[in-house]
Formats: sequence, structure tokens, C-alpha cells
Amino acid sequence: MRLKDKVAIVTGAGQGIGKVIALTFAREGAKVVLAARSVANLEATAAEMPDGVSLVVPTDLTDEAAIKALVEKTLAGFGTIDILVNNSGVAGPTRACEDVTREDWEECFDVNVTGTFLMTKHVIPTMKKNRYGRILNISSMSGKRPLPNRTPYTASKMAVIGLTRTLAFELGEYGVTVNAVCPGATSGPRIDNVIENMAQSFGTTFEEAKATFTAPAALKTLVDAEDHAALCVFLASEEAAHMTAQDINVTGGLIFY
Repeated sequence: MRLKDKVAIVTGAGQGIGKVIALTFAREGAKVVLAARSVANLEATAAEMPDGVSLVVPTDLTDEAAIKALVEKTLAGFGTIDILVNNSGVAGPTRACEDVTREDWEECFDVNVTGTFLMTKHVIPTMKKNRYGRILNISSMSGKRPLPNRTPYTASKMAVIGLTRTLAFELGEYGVTVNAVCPGATSGPRIDNVIENMAQSFGTTFEEAKATFTAPAALKTLVDAEDHAALCVFLASEEAAHMTAQDINVTGGLIFY
């Protein structure tokens, strides 16, 4: 119960890594506000939690008014905000840079970067007032290593790391820590779709495309979402009170810098 009675907002909580983080936080004693665009997915996540520990707030992270409403509903429902997990993101296209449209580029940045910025902007006043907070940004190993044909995604995830480092110094005097988790290729439907698109883009098989993630890794495998959730619990807990401005890899050894 390392997060007992803490209030956490988790974006992208309807599926994938976000869902696992939300469920893990609840098991660790947190009250969790579930945010994403899909109402059905959010309600499915909430159904797996004990009564009274979750609040479903459908939110479009490209809409600042919706984000402000999410923060207001969190404060009305649970009274404060201790933890923010900026997990929502889109994968963007898999194609050569010259074939990427401006719309592709802007969608990636609208969700992955601007959504993270706006969510953080609107929880900061509460955390400053409390002189306490934990902000966790889900970046990616792709913000650190080349990933050909994924320029919007990799650039957006690098931007998240820059945002994390800067905010850590901006908010440190208020007792707020800001860290980034950099997942490697994580088992599940999303990475399967990315691998399939890569295979088509490069004219290879699914297994050959998958090997670009697994073969160079020390553990020769994809990562589990539970690994990212465990790190998020640690970073959100008192055990990590003096960790901030960090971007931490969970990649099976694929990235070590």
C-alpha cells in the first residue's frame, strides 16, 4: 500500500500500459481518476477496481477545456491531486519522412507533447499549493534511439524528455518531482500493429520486423506493461522522494543511456 490515500490521474487509462498503471496504483491504495477518449474502455478499467477508488472522466487531451474540466472533477471528487501520470499517446504513421503529412505530424505532437503539457499545466497549481506532487511522463525508448520511418513519434517522445527535465527544475522548490519512464517495445496489440506497419514499410516479415526490437536487447524479448507500472509505483512513492529530472529505461537492455 505504498500509495495509500494518494489521488492519481492516469491518462490513457482505458487500455495498454495506462490501464495496467491505473490498476496497479489502485492495488497500492491510491484513488485513481481514469482519463481517455473511450468511455467504454475507461468503464472496463473501472470495473476491475474496488468500489469508490476510481472516477471515470472521458477526456480529449487535445481540448484544453476538457482538461480543465478533468482537473475540476478530480478536485470535486477526491479533494486534491497528488500524482499525475501522462500516459496518453498516439503511435503516428510508419512511413518515410517525405511521405509524412503535416496533419500526421501535428496529431502526434498534439497528443504526445501538447496534451502532456496541458495536463501538467493544470495540475501544477494544486501541487504548488500542497507543496507536494509526483508527475510521471511516459516517454519512450524511441525518444533516445533512431527509429527510421517514425519521425513524428520519435521527435514527440524526445520532446517529452526535454519537458520532463525542465519541469523538474521549475517545480523542485515546491516539493514536486518530475520523471519520465521510457518503455521499450511492450507486449500487446499496439506493438503488434507497429511491427506489422514496419514490416509493410520495409518489405519484411512480421518476425523480421519484431527482431529489430528484440535481437539487440540484452534480454532478447519484449517488455511487459507490468514492468512499467511497477516503476511508476516506485517513482510515485516516498521511496523515490529524491529522484527527479530522470528518464528511466524499461527496455530489456535495448537502451542503456
